[in-house]
Amino acid sequence: MARYIGPKQRLQRQIGEDLGLKTNALKTARRLASRPGQHGAKGRRKVSNYGIQLKEKQKLKYIYGILEKQLRATYEEASKNPAATGTAMLSFLERRLDNVVYRLGWAPTRAAARQLVNHNHFTLNGKKMNIPSYQVRVGDVLTMKAKTAKVPVVAATMKEDTKLPAWLQAKNGAASVTKLPVREDITEKVDEQLIVEYYNR
Repeated sequence: MARYIGPKQRLQRQIGEDLGLKTNALKTARRLASRPGQHGAKGRRKVSNYGIQLKEKQKLKYIYGILEKQLRATYEEASKNPAATGTAMLSFLERRLDNVVYRLGWAPTRAAARQLVNHNHFTLNGKKMNIPSYQVRVGDVLTMKAKTAKVPVVAATMKEDTKLPAWLQAKNGAASVTKLPVREDITEKVDEQLIVEYYNR
């Protein structure tokens, strides 16, 4: 599946927020005040309602590292869900396998988690799984391979004190999905209603 491979700091400066795309938070914070591009330092014009909705949609794409086609497909699937469309959409994104690896504290960023999944560093329910967009289900068991724990960036990340979301349990390189994620489990500042309004134009 296609993915964005350009400079991630530019995306964060475009939004004006730290989206967790880089590991150096201090360096990110120093540059967030200036927008990217030749005219980034100039004053900003008043943003229209459409512009606000577009920015929120772009922010969600950047956070989860997906492209427009994938986000629209997720929205279409969420619109058929009996739950609120925005909440269902966020739940689907949270259940992506690369996001699960990131939430477990096994990778410093979602991009790093995606690469680990692509390179067959995990098994799901005892079988090989290298599809980052795979949607985990309740009862799924994700296991890290023994060699993966020795990868320097993984070992360093696992030593950090990561607060697990309530829908995941982990111990000794193995994790299980105990329930589906709800809106309260998502810590990123995203206004999903604006995104729903954008797609409902």
